[in-house]
Amino acid sequence: MSNYVWTGEKVRLRPVLRADWEKFHNNDFDSENARSCDEVHFPRSEEGTQVWAEQRSVTTSNGDNFFMAIETLDGILVGSISTNSCNPRHGTFKYGVSIFREHWRKGYASDAIIILLRYYFEELRYIKVNANVYAFNDGSIALHEHLGFIQEGRIRNMVFTKGRHYDEYIYGLTKDEFEEMQAK
Repeated sequence: MSNYVWTGEKVRLRPVLRADWEKFHNNDFDSENARSCDEVHFPRSEEGTQVWAEQRSVTTSNGDNFFMAIETLDGILVGSISTNSCNPRHGTFKYGVSIFREHWRKGYASDAIIILLRYYFEELRYIKVNANVYAFNDGSIALHEHLGFIQEGRIRNMVFTKGRHYDEYIYGLTKDEFEEMQAK
């Protein structure tokens, strides 16, 4: 592993580059991936995605909230990760991760999450992270449980997609639990 804090065993986190627009635009056509990560949005033009990438390339963070690209150690863009609801007073935050379909099940999401958690726990003094996972997203449920997250709650009928409502699970992990998992 590199001495660079944003590098893991398989991936590194970096700002979005203007040149990334095309891969993100192509990912917009994967409605199932969009549905699993957030929701299916209205279509965006190539120019709209270029503007989005341009804006992201010059604005990495807003306080402790950020959006970063995930690339392999060979420099291949494979997805993105972002934080939100960062509350330094309470020491809590949330995040979301999205891996482009052709790169699923290669360990990229878990490596990116570990990089993120290490930074927030060791550098920014956060003590708790929460992840919201849709009940139909079996892959994300398995990922979070593998990383040691504990299901702390369920919000019933919270997400509407594909013509029906689904529950949303709340997973949590404390700094102490993370450190214990990393020591194994």
